[in-house]
Amino acid sequence: MKPRTKRGLAIGVGLGALGIAAALVLNAFQSNLVFFFSPSQIAANEAPRERSFRLGGLVEQGSLKRDTSGLTVSFVVTDLAKTIPVTYTGLLPDLFKEGKGVVAQGKLGADGVFRADQVLAKHDENYMPPEAAEALKNAQAGKGTPMKSNEAMTK
Repeated sequence: MKPRTKRGLAIGVGLGALGIAAALVLNAFQSNLVFFFSPSQIAANEAPRERSFRLGGLVEQGSLKRDTSGLTVSFVVTDLAKTIPVTYTGLLPDLFKEGKGVVAQGKLGADGVFRADQVLAKHDENYMPPEAAEALKNAQAGKGTPMKSNEAMTK
């Protein structure tokens, strides 16, 4: 084999390996991408039914119910325009309270109940995810769908 042919073959194999590596990295990134939705967007069927996503808003006053036989809790998340019922099994963060901001990650069931596998509470008095703050502001102003889908943090 001529040196020129060997060099061309080596370059072709290198480009092929680079392409495969790039495809694997992009596939891993896509599978870990999580989107944020407000209750109004979920009510408007903008949220995916088959993928995990984040739901953000305020825990509605008087909606927190604890199951006496285990760690399952149910509550309602609102953006002051629409509400979404949520169930979660596990320990809630210490700062989780009714009337406070929350972000829950999970999937929406066929029955319209959001089944969270992770619940995050705000960590200080001034913190709220920008998407949730914008959704609440728009809902209070009386605009129909509070916001467009935005990418949230990856896992």
